Amino acid sequence: MSDNGSLSSTSRAQERARLRDAVRRRGPVRLDQPRETRLRLPRYDPEAFGRLSEGIARFMGTARFLVYMTVVIVLWIGWNTLAPPGWRFDPYTFTFLTLMLSIQASYAAPLILLAQNRQADRDRLALEEDRRRAAMQKADTEYLTREIAALRIALGDVATRDFLRGELNRLSEQIAETVESVRTPPSPPRPAKSGGRPPRRAGQGRSGRRSNGQGTA
Repeated sequence: MSDNGSLSSTSRAQERARLRDAVRRRGPVRLDQPRETRLRLPRYDPEAFGRLSEGIARFMGTARFLVYMTVVIVLWIGWNTLAPPGWRFDPYTFTFLTLMLSIQASYAAPLILLAQNRQADRDRLALEEDRRRAAMQKADTEYLTREIAALRIALGDVATRDFLRGELNRLSEQIAETVESVRTPPSPPRPAKSGGRPPRRAGQGRSGRRSNGQGTA
């Protein structure tokens, strides 16, 4: 009895020491906060589970799934209707089949919703990226428009190609006319007509007028 009492007192002392150590590690106990639960749920990868759900949802939305499910249901009903009574595992009213279809529908709906949510997230990200690219393109277009307008204003007083071409054509025509006039010899003087008045020389008219004036005087 003494040994049992000593063992129980030792175990109690050890338990108290262990509790004190646990309280010391955790800190003071607060009554205004909920107690931490020791139940830990299993961890999983959301991305991998999302990809799996999308694969299942895509498969359930195909004609292959409908054909497979139709074949299974027809075989199930046919076996439980036409087979001998001892071999039927789900007789008429097909309770087990109804239960299986209910379970399949209850799992299919959340999987489809999860796949739709992931697709909506991708669409939202794609829309945001498109908006960002559209804003960048708009800013680039406005910048290029301002640059082109500035270049047009700066080139307003600069000679254009058409203007230079017209000036060169005009100068070439003038040079051609000048060269043609230089190459062409001057025309000879015309001879005096018979019975006509001889051409006057320079200063002759004035001297004749002066002589006539002196004679009359």
